[in-house]
Amino acid sequence: MIGLLNFFQNLLDKTRTIDFLAPLALRLYLVPVFWMAGTNKLENAGLDCMSNDAGGCSFMPKQDIIDWFGNAEWGLGLPFPELMAYLASYTEYFGAILLLIGLAVRWISVPLMVTMVIAAVTVHLQNGWSAIAEGSGIFATPRSEGAIERLDKAKDVLQEHANYSWLTENGSFVVLNNGIEFAATYFIMLLALLFIGAGNYFSVDYWIARKWRHQD
Repeated sequence: MIGLLNFFQNLLDKTRTIDFLAPLALRLYLVPVFWMAGTNKLENAGLDCMSNDAGGCSFMPKQDIIDWFGNAEWGLGLPFPELMAYLASYTEYFGAILLLIGLAVRWISVPLMVTMVIAAVTVHLQNGWSAIAEGSGIFATPRSEGAIERLDKAKDVLQEHANYSWLTENGSFVVLNNGIEFAATYFIMLLALLFIGAGNYFSVDYWIARKWRHQD
């Protein structure tokens, strides 16, 4: 029995040679998440920002984003909405770039975690946990149960008046619940990066640290 445990322990120890894959996977997963979030908040900040059609790279938060941050009736009702829009937009946009190249990953993880906490508290918390509405189970809420009822009605209409088999060929219809599930998941992934760093080989942080070690 002890020999078998030692065998598995040695096998696990050998996986340390490729342990850089874990932080690399976390970074690459989060890059499009924050890239899309950041570019959607900024004017002409996508990959085509240098094209003539985009009108240049302004990197200014969109006015409707600023209004959404500040309006208490249909938005977040946050103080200093213009400043908050700038901070959120730039954090997500440049955070995606830093995660991609693996530079200052531990540092950028902190403000990105803050954006996830703010998003969870101000946008998603009132909707419970689930990102997709569930009619039953421990994560179901009155709001999600009502959404499932509306979804069932919509399915009845589509089955009666449309080609339902074709519409659902690539997947069933769902109703978004917009709970904290995604924000919490991204927060946990960033928390892991905060402690383990960018990983070896495929990050600028690794090569900078290696150069400093050699200088010492």
